[in-house]
Amino acid sequence: MKYQIVKALHQKYLGVIAEAEANVEIYLTNPAGIGEHPDVLDAIHTQLRKIAEAEHHIEILQKRFNDCNSID
Repeated sequence: MKYQIVKALHQKYLGVIAEAEANVEIYLTNPAGIGEHPDVLDAIHTQLRKIAEAEHHIEILQKRFNDCNSID
């Protein structure tokens, strides 16, 4: 059960990273197309913060719960 929970969290964080990366890609390729974000730099900064936080959580899972076999 512990492994399943850790694996689910790992997958959740990977999803957060994928979503944020997609948003950054949109902001970089078509910043004018995002009407609700007049400050493109701030919008990208917010997405990068999400990526950093999710990567940090993955590192903690790997460091603290490495007894759950490989969670990669």
